[in-house]
Amino acid sequence: MAKVLIIYYSRGGNTEKMAAFVEEGVRGRGVEVETKRVEDVQLEELLQAEGIIIGSPTYYGTMAAEIKRLLDESVKYHGKLEGKVGGAFSSSGGIGGGNETTVLDILKSLLVHGIVVQGTSQGDHYGPVAVGAPDERSAKNCRRLGERVAELVKKLH
Repeated sequence: MAKVLIIYYSRGGNTEKMAAFVEEGVRGRGVEVETKRVEDVQLEELLQAEGIIIGSPTYYGTMAAEIKRLLDESVKYHGKLEGKVGGAFSSSGGIGGGNETTVLDILKSLLVHGIVVQGTSQGDHYGPVAVGAPDERSAKNCRRLGERVAELVKKLH
């Protein structure tokens, strides 16, 4: 069975809530899913999933250092993640806080690995974002991200 790994960092709990909504979307499409805090992820787990979704709060317009560290260490598997499906999401403390730049920074790292990333013409185009605690709009977009990644994983794997 195909598997999606959701990795997130959350200090205040908002990104963790978003990860739970993304998980609901994946699970609703009948794909195995595992959601883990970044500090609990073993690097080799990236090899074991067909889909990888990463969430981070926005700090100074980009991802948290803990997420960046994982992505930096993932160079060990450069070329071995090609063809997997990826996605990203972010929370911030205020509007204009850098949510989109955070999502795009994560996506750029996934693209360098050769991971397939699907945008959306509806909602948050690059990946779900929340300002503060996720509201119903961001929760819906998180579920949609999980659904889209799960469906693409099923098609490609």
